[in-house]
Amino acid sequence: MSTTRPCPPPGDPGPGADGAASSGAPSPDGPPSYARSEPGSPPGGGARRLRLVGVSGAVPMSRDFTRQALYDWGWLPAAGADHRAAAEDVLLVVSELVTNACLHADGPEELRVSCAGKVLRLEVVDLGAGTPAPRTPHRAGRPGGHGMFIVQRLCLDWGVVRNESGAGKTVWAELAAPG
Repeated sequence: MSTTRPCPPPGDPGPGADGAASSGAPSPDGPPSYARSEPGSPPGGGARRLRLVGVSGAVPMSRDFTRQALYDWGWLPAAGADHRAAAEDVLLVVSELVTNACLHADGPEELRVSCAGKVLRLEVVDLGAGTPAPRTPHRAGRPGGHGMFIVQRLCLDWGVVRNESGAGKTVWAELAAPG
């Protein structure tokens, strides 16, 4: 986990973003809506939210939601191998963060995805009390326990912010845009 710089508060997409958020809440009649960036969003950027309380299939739903954002923000379709790898890294990190919330924190409440300039930020909100950390020492040949190691390796930075109410936390991670 990073200790090199202060973490923006949960929901703050960081410097340079407009902070606008689009609802990706599941409708009572079907799957979540894949909202477009708000008017005035920076080119190739914006912010989105997906409510995950009580949904089944939170991991694939989160990947699909994030994939649609990557298309809308111009990360996909990939222009080359580097762009494709960057998009795949984002989808892998989303999978790991949401899976950890499902396995260790009584499920995720919300996924937030934002893009500002050359940085994409992922946030997963949950009500869990634990603090995720890469297992030390990391043993590549053993099953399980690789999620936060993967996040640490693929991301520019990541961290945990406790909810002010005392219940739960937001796990955030930032990845570099391709190019």
